Amino acid sequence: MERTDRTAPPNPGISGFAYHRVPVAQAVALQVAVGGSGPPVVLLHGFPQTHLMWRHVAVALAADHTVICPDLRGYGDSDKPVDTDGSVYAKRTMAADVVALARALGHEKFALVGHDRGALVAIRAGLDHPHAVTHLASLEVVPTLDTWDVLRGTSGAAGFPLYLMAQPPGLPERMISATADEFFGHYLDLWARDPDAIPAEVRAAYLRACRAAVPSIVADYRASAHIDVEHDTADRRSGNRLRMPVTVLQQDWGAAPDAGTAELWRTWAPDLVHRTVSCGHFMAEEAPAEVVEVVRELLAR
Repeated sequence: MERTDRTAPPNPGISGFAYHRVPVAQAVALQVAVGGSGPPVVLLHGFPQTHLMWRHVAVALAADHTVICPDLRGYGDSDKPVDTDGSVYAKRTMAADVVALARALGHEKFALVGHDRGALVAIRAGLDHPHAVTHLASLEVVPTLDTWDVLRGTSGAAGFPLYLMAQPPGLPERMISATADEFFGHYLDLWARDPDAIPAEVRAAYLRACRAAVPSIVADYRASAHIDVEHDTADRRSGNRLRMPVTVLQQDWGAAPDAGTAELWRTWAPDLVHRTVSCGHFMAEEAPAEVVEVVRELLAR
């Protein structure tokens, strides 16, 4: 698969990083920013963001690592195939994209860091491709199968977007498209403890990207209520777990929505370090120095 090199992205980019468009599957190419040199680290973004969320963390890690920051399938400037059968945005499919991307860039093994939706892709990559993922960091999620148990009772209100986008095709897409900027902007405002961490030009880039990707974003979330749960359930029954060193970083939720996140994670990751950070959901933008420290500690294990 041949990549197409670019000198600059169409939206704000990561300073000092080169941009490429890399085919990873039939009729699917990912937009990716690459910088630095040394052992490879792949950073996967969350919702409602793009690879740009890593702009501080990526530059710091690039001092001694090759840092690879793609837009996930269906997001940003990556391709957005139509979900024809419910599997196009399965985390298994998206994880295979990431492994193919790293391989196309010359890396058979790599460390993987994911935030939010990207963390779900990272977890699936670790379960499906343990030979490729050497270290794994998950920021701000629990595994898909457990998400639905954590969001129980009134705390389930926090999962409104998950439940909305889990509905059959049609209504969620129409509702969100009708007020896309308000819908996605609501979560940028609600989940950020420090609103200055996402400056106006970055916020505008996120909203432009999401506005153009409503069907694929919904398909990504819908997969997490259906096929992704099936895959996680099969792994739990078979005893498949994450074999590499794993670090989980979450904001300090206090007593809600649950107090047993570390114990929950240990059922998936025996070699686990679990830490909290005092910031909002967008920790790579609100507390980048702490995220870099946690990633470096993971890579040293």
